[in-house]
Amino acid sequence: MVRTLMIGALLGGALSLGPGMAQETPSVSDLSLPRSVQGILTLDWEVLYDSSAWGKRVSAELSQASKDLNTENNRIADDLVIEERQLTERRAAMTPEDFRAEAAAFDKRATGIRAAQKAKAQALQAQLEQERQAFVQAALPVLDELLVQRGAAVVLDRRVIIRGLSNIDVTNDLILLVDERLGSGTVE
Repeated sequence: MVRTLMIGALLGGALSLGPGMAQETPSVSDLSLPRSVQGILTLDWEVLYDSSAWGKRVSAELSQASKDLNTENNRIADDLVIEERQLTERRAAMTPEDFRAEAAAFDKRATGIRAAQKAKAQALQAQLEQERQAFVQAALPVLDELLVQRGAAVVLDRRVIIRGLSNIDVTNDLILLVDERLGSGTVE
């Protein structure tokens, strides 16, 4: 009963329940925001980033770079298979010492190539993280403006809200503002 009264008070409704009387709880869509909670907004950063021109540019660039890296990796792997096959074919005409030396050199070169290709993949991941961080830093002033415009004091991550009113979510509004102000995040 106390919990119902507290929720009713929070939602702005006056509950006058007599003994043994129950009141139906209004659905979330029937409620409007009371003044005491109008300063709360929600936002989904992932949707904001992925749907923004900036996020779409980064996704396209990194997708192409990843595709290029995979093509390069496949070509290198094919070359190494051919080189290994040629070494195996020459083995019969080589002394065991010469073969071991060439096999060790091949292994060292192949290990170096794998490390270089792994470093390229890690660099792509680091670029993605740098772009995300740059986006957040550039978007924060735009978010601050939206907070002021809406008279809000706080923005919560929409993904951790159990239930809320849809009109407090500013993700789509912020996408439009960010695209207008920041574009794709490239220097022109």
